[in-house]
Amino acid sequence: MKKVKIAGREVFPIGLGTLKMGDKPDTFDQEVKAIRAGLDNGVQLIDTAEMYGSGNAETLVGHAIEPYERENLFLVSKVLPNNASKKQIPISLDNSLKRLNTDYLDLYLLHWKGSVPIEETIEAMEQAKMQGEIKSWGVSNFDVNDMTRLLKLPNGQHCATNQVRYNLGYRGIDFDLVPLMKENSMPLMAYAPVDRGASDLTKQQVLLDISKKHNADVFQILLAWSIRNGQTIAIPQSSNPDHVINNVKAANIKLTEEDLAEIDSVYPEPTTSEPLALW
Repeated sequence: MKKVKIAGREVFPIGLGTLKMGDKPDTFDQEVKAIRAGLDNGVQLIDTAEMYGSGNAETLVGHAIEPYERENLFLVSKVLPNNASKKQIPISLDNSLKRLNTDYLDLYLLHWKGSVPIEETIEAMEQAKMQGEIKSWGVSNFDVNDMTRLLKLPNGQHCATNQVRYNLGYRGIDFDLVPLMKENSMPLMAYAPVDRGASDLTKQQVLLDISKKHNADVFQILLAWSIRNGQTIAIPQSSNPDHVINNVKAANIKLTEEDLAEIDSVYPEPTTSEPLALW
């Protein structure tokens, strides 16, 4: 298992997503256990957002990480596009920090492109970094044209990552976005790396055969595929501690060239540019 370098840190390649977590009081304790199960088994990165449950997910994460040393964690949150201005980012960031019960974020992302000029968002992010409230900043749901423009802007090269939907069923970014990010030494963060249940993928015979070969399940093979290049951090979401541990173990699966070729025969690498998959 090789860690991924992001924002100057070496981070375990499987993280924790928190979409739809923290909303229900009757599942709160179970979700805390799920997050801690990941942290107890090597996970460092937890991804959340002010949008998730209007802050409930951040509150959940803040509670879950209380027993852990802050410097060993890599906390990521996201600001909504309408809050991504010089005036509003400090307010949103302060609220996120309070909910997470921490003094800083390791990474702060623009959740998606909105009406606020990206130049203004970058300026606000850089200011927050200078003040020590964030260690780094990045973006989410930016396509190749968005990233190309961003990287040409002042301080645009400080963008630490782009978080996008990426899994075997939605691998269009392999044509142009992944190469662009690799060229700029920028790791990818992959959300929905098992396609939110992946009902069709889990029935594919080639994946069943490969999972049997590795004494794994199909979900683990899907995760192992998503992080195969050593430059991707996958952030699957689960409220089940056993499922979280199962996901973590995928980082130890090394798919062979033969495995990858067999997968490509059924899910071929894209040969043309494709629209960015969202949500």
